[in-house]
Amino acid sequence: QVQLVESGGGLVQPGGSLRLSCVASGFTFSFFAMTWYRQAPGKERELVASIGRTGGSTDYADSVKGRFTISRDNAKNTVSLQMNSLKPEDTAVYYCKAPTFPTWGQGTQVTVSS
Repeated sequence: QVQLVESGGGLVQPGGSLRLSCVASGFTFSFFAMTWYRQAPGKERELVASIGRTGGSTDYADSVKGRFTISRDNAKNTVSLQMNSLKPEDTAVYYCKAPTFPTWGQGTQVTVSS
């Protein structure tokens, strides 16, 4: 079955950086686009970034454009999210997801606070 395991979250000061990783299993990773979502307390889950099967195409929410970078390593079944210049409003639980499948991982908490 599809499994997604996110890691790399934590507490960081405003302006800091974090790198999130997601290891996928249960499907042929290189065949599918991947995405990162986030959900802040009291808010709906929102799409943050997406990447095509080969990594050649990426897209970002306006709120993170220029600060976040999504990438993937198909040899390691891993998708990553490099987050720079973090702001308090980036505080959320971050999830990776393959759009084709309904499965969500457990997420990883990112807290941006001084």
